[in-house]
Amino acid sequence: MINLHLRRFSIPMLLLLILSGIIGCEKKQNSDAKYSFYILAKDGNEYLLTSNSLASGLLKPETEGVLLDMKDMDRDVIVKDGHYYHLNRRKGIFSRFKIDNGLLKVSATLSLKDYSIENFNWIGKDTLLLTALNNSGYNTTKFALIDTKAFQVIAEGEMDIPKPSGRFTTLSIGLVEKRKNHLLVGYTYHVSTGVSNYETSDTMYVSQLTYPDMKLIKTQKDIRSTYPGGVNTIQSYNFTDIHHDYYFMSCPGIALGNRPEIPTGIFRINANSDTIDRNYFFDISGSVIQNHAYGMWYLGNDKVIVRSERKDLFKGLGDHYSTAHFEFYELNLQTKAIKKLALPLDKGTRRECVLVEGNIAYIAVNSTKEGNYIWLYNIQTGALKKGLQLAGDTDFILRMDKL
Repeated sequence: MINLHLRRFSIPMLLLLILSGIIGCEKKQNSDAKYSFYILAKDGNEYLLTSNSLASGLLKPETEGVLLDMKDMDRDVIVKDGHYYHLNRRKGIFSRFKIDNGLLKVSATLSLKDYSIENFNWIGKDTLLLTALNNSGYNTTKFALIDTKAFQVIAEGEMDIPKPSGRFTTLSIGLVEKRKNHLLVGYTYHVSTGVSNYETSDTMYVSQLTYPDMKLIKTQKDIRSTYPGGVNTIQSYNFTDIHHDYYFMSCPGIALGNRPEIPTGIFRINANSDTIDRNYFFDISGSVIQNHAYGMWYLGNDKVIVRSERKDLFKGLGDHYSTAHFEFYELNLQTKAIKKLALPLDKGTRRECVLVEGNIAYIAVNSTKEGNYIWLYNIQTGALKKGLQLAGDTDFILRMDKL
């Protein structure tokens, strides 16, 4: 279902389809910088920016960024060890890029035909597992295991995940977690209800597969929420804590699952288990938040940050991306205590916008009134202050990554 796929990757669609530019525009970029930003400018262009600090300073993409060609790059980029990895779905080419002397250069390519990446996992320092759907129908689960140093495919094929059946036509893969000699894969199914609409099943599934041959062992169903996780090249939805327990968020809101009557919640798979903990469910929508959320980031010590929409401030999916209505909350996963962070309202439906280093969480906020800043949140004291400003033509900070 083409519309479902596009809806997950860029909202609203017209905003990102009109983007253009030229990869390789020479700027003052530091190839050894610590942090990377993916910027959507006010004129529709997109840029990569790098910095050595998040705590202070000012950057302008039009003077200090690398202007991107959207035929080759998009915000669903994987960033690691100074490299950018991206799949051109139309051409079926997976590329590795690096900023070199102010230029974004392709350093290696390989062929991945009929792939639409849903999730990525670093299995080792130089081993990348891509989980994808077939680009031709979004009804078959595929994988590719890649040696990113030699830049070659180690193994690829189909995962033994049941295809859509009955009234359902497509599926979404929201989480992939490696456990010793097997994988846990979370997913749900969809059906098209019109040219620009879709409906999601009220059930989520977590299957256990053998690794690396990807054969089905067993499947668990859960109806407490739907749409487990999300496309993690766009935003984070899961993590493993210091106890090796695995947490993931469900996303039934209008921007992903499109089942707003079902609650957004956090689930847990315990360290020594391969199934969802039936006794644990953090109902975000049913809490004082009273809204759906998209995105979850681990702070340590049983705490996370979630990014929640304000349904009273937007009219529908058409202005969900452009209207500043998102709030940030700190949640305690054990006590279920909730604290709202005193940050400006944020805009942009799904963004990779939180980095945690020690006792500081760096939070990228696109504020209509106060501008685009990286805010420093002291996890121990609760103090908040402005840090690096993304100024000039910056409209959205789409993602923030450690290089």
